[in-house]
Amino acid sequence: MDVHMPAAAAVVNIFAPKSSRVIRALLVNAGRDWSEREIAKAADVSSGMAHYVCKSLEEHGYLARGASNRMVLVDPVRMLKRWAAYNQYDNTNKFLDYYTFEREIEGFMRNIAKMKLPYAATVLTGAWLVAPFVRPTDLHFYVPDKGTAEKIAARLGLNPTPRGGNVKFVIPYDEGVFYGRQEVKGVKVVSKVQLYVDLYNYPARGEEAASRLLDMILREWHVSRK
Repeated sequence: MDVHMPAAAAVVNIFAPKSSRVIRALLVNAGRDWSEREIAKAADVSSGMAHYVCKSLEEHGYLARGASNRMVLVDPVRMLKRWAAYNQYDNTNKFLDYYTFEREIEGFMRNIAKMKLPYAATVLTGAWLVAPFVRPTDLHFYVPDKGTAEKIAARLGLNPTPRGGNVKFVIPYDEGVFYGRQEVKGVKVVSKVQLYVDLYNYPARGEEAASRLLDMILREWHVSRK
């Protein structure tokens, strides 16, 4: 299969699932320089995809090349905000609802922290761990597939429900959401970049939590708000 034609078609929208893997890798590692081969490997995309996404980012003024032809982000804040504005967490992912009788979030977190299965907290659940501001009323965790959700639910004694659950396992639009996953108080959480993107358009005070998280990201990047 020719990797160049599918890649070219995919990056008509640089925030499409596969092409956004490149953006995520660049933002999670803001400050370092890259070759296209390194970006492709980090983002787990084809060399053709990496080339076309990087070319598009250069044209939009997000990437610049040095004398050695290595690339570096020149406007990570603008790119992060643009991606966040585009992303619609509620509409692009699949949700599996469960119910827990555990009243204390802290108790639930201690239990899920013991899980060896792949998962990552996001939206207000992740924000509560990373940059405490809004206490979540329901808990959201990315999982790679339905089977993983069922295994975690069984071990935690969760009950499936058609809708309105207070625990939601989220099958993501693309597995790239797990890139740069961190651990906070023993609980696996998506990267700060992914967390900001998920929160930005999330209802129930998501934008407020995103703004607080952005301050933390900018301090790590050593840049100021624009």
